[in-house]
Amino acid sequence: MKLIVLILLPLFIYANEQFRIGVLFWSNTIEGQVAMKKGLENETDLINKQVTKNGGKSIKLISFIAGDGEDGMENQLKQFNQLLSKNVDAIIVQPTDNAILVPPLLEANKKSIPVVAYDQYISQGKLESFITSDNYQAGFLDGEYVSDKFKNKKELKIALVEYPHVSSTVQRVDGFIDALEKYKVNYKIVKRYEAVEPVAGAKVGLEILNDFPKKGSLDLIFAINDGGGISLANKLIKANRDDISMATVDGDPKSVAFLKQNKNIIIDSAQFCGAMGATALRVTYEKLTGKNIAKNILLPVFPITKETKEMYQGWLAPIPKRFKKPWKSVTPYWDNKLKER
Repeated sequence: MKLIVLILLPLFIYANEQFRIGVLFWSNTIEGQVAMKKGLENETDLINKQVTKNGGKSIKLISFIAGDGEDGMENQLKQFNQLLSKNVDAIIVQPTDNAILVPPLLEANKKSIPVVAYDQYISQGKLESFITSDNYQAGFLDGEYVSDKFKNKKELKIALVEYPHVSSTVQRVDGFIDALEKYKVNYKIVKRYEAVEPVAGAKVGLEILNDFPKKGSLDLIFAINDGGGISLANKLIKANRDDISMATVDGDPKSVAFLKQNKNIIIDSAQFCGAMGATALRVTYEKLTGKNIAKNILLPVFPITKETKEMYQGWLAPIPKRFKKPWKSVTPYWDNKLKER
C-alpha cells in the first residue's frame, strides 16, 4: 500500500493585504490644509470600501502633522526620516519648505520608495507626481480683478503679504504682479510683509495699521492665503479701515463671509482643497498598483467675487462649470479643467 503525502500550502488572503502609505501633513491650523487632509482621508475610505467589495490591496495610512513655522519644518524633516525607517510602500508629503526635505527625498529615491507631493514641491530629488492648485492662475485672477476694479486709479498703493519659503505662495505673487503688468495698472508696492498662518497674519494686520494710519494711505493688500489673511482682515475690520481692499487666495468660509458682507475682501481665488488631497491619495494608489500616473497635475482655482459668489460651494464641493467672467479679461471664460502633464 502506497502512502500518499499531501503537502498543504499556506493560503494567503490577498484582500487582507495592505499598502502602508506614509503621509506628511503640514498644518492643523490653516483651514485649507485641514480640508486637504480630510479629502485625502475620505479618498482612503472610498478606496478601502471598493477593495472590500471587489478585492485587492487596501490602504493603511501612517500619518504625521508637522505644524507651522520653523518648528514645523524641523518636525517634518524628522517625520520624513521616521517614515523611511518604517520602510513604508509610498510617501505622500505636503512640504513645509521646498529645500529642507531634499535629503530624505534623495534617501527615499535610493530605497525606491515612491514619493508624491501635493500643494508644494521639493526642489531636488525625484517625485513620482506633484499635485497642486494652479497657483499662478490664483494670483493672476486676483490681479486681473483688481486691475478692472481700480482701472481709473492714478496710482494703486499695494501692500504684499507673502511667504517666500514654498512654491505655491511664490507663484501666487508672480501671477498677481504679472496681471497688473498685463493690464497696465499704475501701481506701487509700498511695503512687503510675511505671513501664512493666523498668528503671523494678526501681527501683520497690526503692523499695517501702524504703518498706514491715515485713510487713503493704502489702497489694497494682496495676501497670499487665507491662513494669514483672515486674521489680518479681522484687524482691519475692528479698526474700521474699510478704505483698504483685500485680494486673497484659498476660499476659506470665513473669508468668503467677509466678501459677502462687503468687508474689505473683494476677491478670493479659491482652491478645491478636498479634491487636491483626494487626487494625491488616488495617484499614489494608482502608482502602487502598477498604473501610469501624470508627473504634474494642476487643479483650477475659482475666483470668488460679489459677481460669482453663488457659484462656489466650498472646498469639498465639485468643481463648478465653465463661465464667462463679468470683468475685463484676456481669457473671457474661466477654465475648470484639471491640467495633466
